[in-house]
Amino acid sequence: MTTTNDAERWARDADVFTTAASDKAIPIHAVRGADDETSLSNLTPGERRWVEANAFKGSAKSHLALANGEGGLAAVLFGLGAAGRGEPSGPDELMLGDLARKLPPATYRLGEGWRAPDLAALAWGLGAYRFEVYKGAGKEPADGEREPARLVLPDGSADRVRAVANAVWRARDLINAPANDLGPAELEAAARALAARHGADVTVTIGDDLVARNFPLIHAVGRASTRAPRLIDVTWGRADAPRVTIVGKGVCFDTGGLDLKPAAG
Repeated sequence: MTTTNDAERWARDADVFTTAASDKAIPIHAVRGADDETSLSNLTPGERRWVEANAFKGSAKSHLALANGEGGLAAVLFGLGAAGRGEPSGPDELMLGDLARKLPPATYRLGEGWRAPDLAALAWGLGAYRFEVYKGAGKEPADGEREPARLVLPDGSADRVRAVANAVWRARDLINAPANDLGPAELEAAARALAARHGADVTVTIGDDLVARNFPLIHAVGRASTRAPRLIDVTWGRADAPRVTIVGKGVCFDTGGLDLKPAAG
C-alpha cells in the first residue's frame, strides 16, 4: 500500500527561489551581443578590461563572472546573443535556464537588460530541474554540475513563477518515474496529495467499477494488468463557477505497441 510519505515523493517543489530581497544577492545582467552598451554601461573600467581580456561578446548562453575587491562575485554577465544570431525561437529570456546549475551556489537576482523578468525567472526554475527522487541525502551532483543556485523572484510575478515551476517539476518527476515504482495506485496517491494541498475533492473509480460507470475503454486497456486501472477525478473551485475540464491519460506502463506512423510523423 502506498503511504503518505510515498505520495510526497512526487510532490517536490522547485526549491531554487527566494522572495527575500538581499543586498548580498549577486546581479545577473543580460547582454545582447557585443554592441549591447545598456548592460555594460555601469561596469567599472577594471571590469570592462576583464570583459575584453576574456573576449566576452555576449553570445547566446555564454557567461562571465565579475569579481569584487574581496575575492567574491560582484556580478555575472549572461549572453543572450545579438538579434538574428543564434537566438532560439521564443523569448530569449528562456535561455537563462542554462545557467541555474553552472554558477557557484549563492543567491542571485536579475540585474540589467531583462525585458521579461518573469520568463527569465521561470527559465531558471525549469533549468534547475533534475530527476533526483531516488538520490540519497548528501550525494554529490553529477560530474560537471553543481547544486542549483537560488534566484530572487521578481516583484509582481513571484507567485505565478513559483506555481508554474512547481507544477512542471512534479509532472516531470511523475513522467520520469519507472513503472515498477509508479503504478495506478501510486499515481492516485500523488493526485490525492496534490488535491489535499489545494483543498480539492477527489473521486476515484477502480477496476470493474469502470464498466459499471460506463468507462469501458479505460477498463479494457488496463484489465490485463495485476494493478487495477482507475479514473481519477479531481475537482476544485466554487460549484457555481464556470467549469473548465482538463482530461489527461496517465500511462503508468506502455510496451510501445505497433509503430504505425512513418518516421516523419
